[in-house]
Amino acid sequence: MYIETTATPDLAWQEEALCAQTGGDFFFPEPGSSVRDAKRICALCPIRSACLDFALSNDERFGVWGGLSERERLALRRTSR
Repeated sequence: MYIETTATPDLAWQEEALCAQTGGDFFFPEPGSSVRDAKRICALCPIRSACLDFALSNDERFGVWGGLSERERLALRRTSR
């Protein structure tokens, strides 16, 4: 008997994230709005690299993740190919 299982990613790191303590509005601004405040918070966050790794691995296309905007993550993906 074969049972298909899907591994659930370990998201415990998100509980330590500063964004979890400040709210998502900074990190998912309206189009054309500044992401400066989100990037300031990310710069102080102890799990910034885990956040960025998650965003890149899961192809997150919206918001600020790991201190990078959508455009910055897209550019990073393009240069790492």
